[in-house]
Amino acid sequence: MKTSDFYYDLPEELIAQDPLLDRSSSRLMHLDPETGEIEHRHFREIKDYLRPGDCLVINDTKVLPARLYGVKKETGAVIEVLLLTRKQDNIWETLVKPGKKCKIGTVLTFGDEGLLTGEVVDISDDGSRFIRFSYEGIFEEILDRLGEMPLPPYIHNKLQDRDRYNTVYAKNQGSAAAPTAGLHFTKELMAEIEEMGVKIAHVTLHVGLGTFRPVKVEDVTNHQMHSELYIVEEDQAKLINDTKAAGGRVICVGTTSCRTIESATDENGILHPGSAWTSIFIYPGYQFKILDALITNFHLPESTLIMLVSALAGKDKVMHAYEEAVKERYRFFSFGDAMIII
Repeated sequence: MKTSDFYYDLPEELIAQDPLLDRSSSRLMHLDPETGEIEHRHFREIKDYLRPGDCLVINDTKVLPARLYGVKKETGAVIEVLLLTRKQDNIWETLVKPGKKCKIGTVLTFGDEGLLTGEVVDISDDGSRFIRFSYEGIFEEILDRLGEMPLPPYIHNKLQDRDRYNTVYAKNQGSAAAPTAGLHFTKELMAEIEEMGVKIAHVTLHVGLGTFRPVKVEDVTNHQMHSELYIVEEDQAKLINDTKAAGGRVICVGTTSCRTIESATDENGILHPGSAWTSIFIYPGYQFKILDALITNFHLPESTLIMLVSALAGKDKVMHAYEEAVKERYRFFSFGDAMIII
């Protein structure tokens, strides 16, 4: 299976640069994974595809304002730091620009009055910098003051409201990118879905920027997946397992929720609570253990995400659906429109 099998031609003007004023007014494509039939709807009509006894699995991670601009203490050079993953003792794995100016021992200051300082303590093989931060108070509150939302590289417009790069149910801070399929839900729509008798289960997967890293090998099976931290609480695992046992459908909101529950489910189809790092790579040929259906956005060509979607609905059906989305002028990527495969 070749990476190039998952290429499609996308006009640049279809890459959504701004979120819609009304989250649920985005378009929704329904793809039937059995027949390949396609329907064009709006996201607020998603209730038409749900039924009592189903369980929606949402990722409640919250995106940190993880892009910081500091200065090098020795020279005053401006350095951009993107927080990726919290390690231990206030050490974060980061991406730094320009990297060549940040050798081990480099000290950076952020904000006025030395509000936050950082020292490069290690450099990984791929060039990531490990920075130990020093500060007074609560790190997340300092980030709220100093940081910017780490929008993907294909979004060029400045975000006016940082809450729009978080879901309405985001609560556990730790992501470097949003679980974008959830951005379409409003609190009102969530309440209406629950009133229908659909259960809502929360899991957490902190999304890393590896999500946007291209697949650089031609043979898909040689790709090394990035790892991300997930958490499944005991009561939420029970809710999902009980749904399955009762004949309800497990419907994941986004590829991150999908990767979480597929990572934590055993070969007998039982989801186990716990916390771990996952580097699961789902591509055509994968046998889903617990997921029945998926709500997702439209993903980059040749990405691991379009491969995951193709594992659920079949590569040919998915690539045809993407061609149809381009023809119908859907909006693509993080602030774009949605698809439900059910």
